[in-house]
Amino acid sequence: MSEDLPAVTAVDAIDLARYSGLWYELGRLPMKWEDAKATNITAEYTPADDGTITVDNRCFGDDKKPTQSIGHARPVDGVTGKLRVSFLPEFLRWVPFTEGDYWVLKIEPDYTTALVGSPDRKNLWLLHREPEIDDGLKAEYLAEATRQRFDLANWITPVQTGARVTDDLLKK
Repeated sequence: MSEDLPAVTAVDAIDLARYSGLWYELGRLPMKWEDAKATNITAEYTPADDGTITVDNRCFGDDKKPTQSIGHARPVDGVTGKLRVSFLPEFLRWVPFTEGDYWVLKIEPDYTTALVGSPDRKNLWLLHREPEIDDGLKAEYLAEATRQRFDLANWITPVQTGARVTDDLLKK
């Protein structure tokens, strides 16, 4: 008999303008579409006039080649702490079931650290404004993930040196 888990809880609201900008991925649960050996993973969020956010994910793959994935996020029912993200091209975004949940579960008051996950507990990311994080702060955020019953047994801590995939590197 499976245990009934309490619902995952997101923060009520975030200031999308303050959340925007560059984040370094300091940890995540495994995902089928992301290279487990990717390094220097960043996400840059840019707000649009229509209330959506452009998501620009970049990293160096296992083959050391720079990669980029562009998506768009939108608040769910006006709740900015709960977003839906699609990485499909705009002309295909009407296709059902192509968006993923992106819930902000915990965030520092100064918007320097965030824990983001999905309500099904399959996705989880630790994001920080710098390529390194204080061990105590990291432990605090992972404790929140554990409190919300995320299974961290397969947690991935990617190499993060601060190197970034630039537009010039993507053109090569």
